[in-house]
Amino acid sequence: MTKEGIKLCKERVPGMSIDIGRLEDQLLQMSAEETPGREFCEAISELAQTGRFSQLREVLPGIVYDELWARYQQDPAAFVAGWRLLAQEMRQGFIQHARQRLTSLTKLQYAGFDGPAPAWQEIQRALDSQQNDLLRTAFALELLELVEPAVQRATHLRECVVAAPSSEEADRYLDEATRCYFFGLFTACAVMCRSVLEEAIKQKLPSALTGQIRTRYRNTATLGNLLHEVNNNLQMTGFDPDFPRVANLVNDIGRKAVHQGLLSEDEARGCLQNARQALQLLLKE
Repeated sequence: MTKEGIKLCKERVPGMSIDIGRLEDQLLQMSAEETPGREFCEAISELAQTGRFSQLREVLPGIVYDELWARYQQDPAAFVAGWRLLAQEMRQGFIQHARQRLTSLTKLQYAGFDGPAPAWQEIQRALDSQQNDLLRTAFALELLELVEPAVQRATHLRECVVAAPSSEEADRYLDEATRCYFFGLFTACAVMCRSVLEEAIKQKLPSALTGQIRTRYRNTATLGNLLHEVNNNLQMTGFDPDFPRVANLVNDIGRKAVHQGLLSEDEARGCLQNARQALQLLLKE
């Protein structure tokens, strides 16, 4: 196609662009409109202010109704203002509360460390116990924030084309390792890279060598053990001579991930790229 033709195509077929920022704005707007508990608090305030407090008896447990009624009688104006304030706090603090709800499931929580939760959070959690809007919102925001970094990381990879199949389990390990890299789980990525090479090597070893390894390591051979045996029996395995070198790079980073701490993005990317190269060297006809 000529340069003029390419230019014409670009003018007539505009590229589709997904605006992540716009999606985030829409999600925040939806969250503000549908904040769990906001309508509940506003309804109590409205009914109390307009002299229809008794209607709450139909929707609230008796003990709750009696307590609210007692508080209302003590100071009606303060009661109405208090519930309106709770509704505002629920709306303003919903996103932060949603993130806290998710974090509470991913990190250790120390009993009594942060003190009691604000009243509006306790009400919101109680009302959200079945709908799970807090978790849904937190996951939606977190996943949207991952999109652009994941796209950038994906541009560093190319398709991993091999000449021979390995196993369904090896494919799943590679898929998980790659997704861990995309989504910023760098240490987990390296650990899974070790797993995919372990599985792929086991599938390709000659049966005689497989039996020796099982006996020698009592069915617990690590990637390091497997690479040691491959290196000592390279002619017997028929593996590409460059395979052990590349695979050992993966093993080194994977071992660091397990024993020495969290990995950087560059380390995880290098480990994943080496794992994919090792698979290409291993899975030849």
